[in-house]
Amino acid sequence: MKFKLILPMILGIGLLLLNCEDKQTSKKTNTSVVKDSIDTASKIKFKKEPTTEYPLLTDANAMEFFLEYDKIHKENKARITTDFGIIEIQLYDKTKFHRANFVYLTKRNYFDNTQFYRVVKNFVIQGGSSDDYNIAKRRQKIGKYLLLPDTKRGYTHKRGAISMPSSEIENAYKLASPFQFFIIQREGGAAYLDKDYTVFGEVTSGMDVVDKIANVKTDEGDWPLNNVYIRKVELID
Repeated sequence: MKFKLILPMILGIGLLLLNCEDKQTSKKTNTSVVKDSIDTASKIKFKKEPTTEYPLLTDANAMEFFLEYDKIHKENKARITTDFGIIEIQLYDKTKFHRANFVYLTKRNYFDNTQFYRVVKNFVIQGGSSDDYNIAKRRQKIGKYLLLPDTKRGYTHKRGAISMPSSEIENAYKLASPFQFFIIQREGGAAYLDKDYTVFGEVTSGMDVVDKIANVKTDEGDWPLNNVYIRKVELID
């Protein structure tokens, strides 16, 4: 009789122990799944947070930015590949803001596929702009700013000089448009420009290419009838 009573008790205790083990196993499994889910979510979240190394430049921060940029980025030679051949240029260290600006824009590939959009035979070829909407979008990503002129370094608008035009907006201080540049093609240069525009470099090779571009046919606004592209600008040793 006692045996009959004990047997059900033993069976009951056994079932109770098995049930507890199932619950513990279930808890361990759920913990593992939650941990994996958190890790996965963290990885996905990390990938969705890109960072940028470029500030948006404005009139308020551009000069300070290029002052610091000049201290680190010392490149002063560049190659301009055009539809008519290659032009190599030397950038002047003394005009630090304008040199740093040109180096910065080159490293951001701004000039690639822009155009020599203004050509005046026996005077100048001017580049760095385009009627392409994508070029305007590039400018927006870089920022909107002007550079102060730096005309007292002793550089002149001789043949082959590289200078920066003033903004299209009329301003008494001849603030420079940083996205554009012009090359003097005229024999004897254009000294009357020296006081108003900043010469920040010169052509060291490829004046024959400058001459070819200067001789293309243009419309009444000096825009070449057939677009003259700057295919690439790159820094060289």
